[in-house]
Amino acid sequence: MRNIEFKARDPQPARTLELALALGAEDRGEIAQTDTYFTRARGRLKLREQQPGDAELIQYRRADAPGARESQYRRVPAADAPALRDALDAALGTLVVVEKRRRLLLHENVRIHIDEVEALGSFLELEAVAPPESDLAAEQDKVDRLRVALEVGDHSLVAESYSDLLLDTPDLLLRAADAVMRNAYAPYSRFKVGAALRTPSGAVYTGANVENASYPQGQCAETSAIGALVAGGETEIAAVAVVAEKLDLCPPCGGCRQRLSELARPDTPVHLGRPGGAHRTFTVAELLPLSFELKP
Repeated sequence: MRNIEFKARDPQPARTLELALALGAEDRGEIAQTDTYFTRARGRLKLREQQPGDAELIQYRRADAPGARESQYRRVPAADAPALRDALDAALGTLVVVEKRRRLLLHENVRIHIDEVEALGSFLELEAVAPPESDLAAEQDKVDRLRVALEVGDHSLVAESYSDLLLDTPDLLLRAADAVMRNAYAPYSRFKVGAALRTPSGAVYTGANVENASYPQGQCAETSAIGALVAGGETEIAAVAVVAEKLDLCPPCGGCRQRLSELARPDTPVHLGRPGGAHRTFTVAELLPLSFELKP
């Protein structure tokens, strides 16, 4: 399935509701939703539990870009949501949980979501679902016109998903790095390290250091995570976290700084520290101010 959608911060949700109703939007009431996102997924994978409504597993891919953009997704009914959540957590690991209250309205087949998201605030989403044969032009036009009618300015637009906005708090990405660090194979140095990389698609790839009796054949945690990211079909890093068992702050080695710079932007954040504890954030450019770049 495909749709055209966009998200924006909404400082006046009551005003947005008033404007939507004045346009003739049908008010479907309020829904309490819990979205549990899982790691190691291609794109984003979440289990949605809601009241009222049935639970469903949703896999989707959508570029992180402000304004209206295409989203491709699959929805699968989940008859036993708690059991499925436990199974996916055991198999993949839980990335983040998004709690929100959603006011749902419909206008010309466009879903209007007025969301209050725990720890993030108020947002507006528009979603125009497209039939398989659509070139998305009609859906784009509907969303654009409705955006104007609801008085949404460019300054309010949000590129990321709610899960990404929560993950942009360093602690959650550090938690993923800490979890994988415990799986490190480091029998020689006894120095375990874990790394977590978030991509613009919302996926999080993790890696631990893997040592070898022939020392040069060992592999850093960042290198392991980059390999997993590329194997998963991704080529861009949006955020990095590194955790070490025996150091409060463990910066990447010089080689890994160069490896990270290959797939990250100069302003990509690199979080160092421990989940729930002290941490510092640097940019890739701060860690490697004169990275080597080979132009194709």
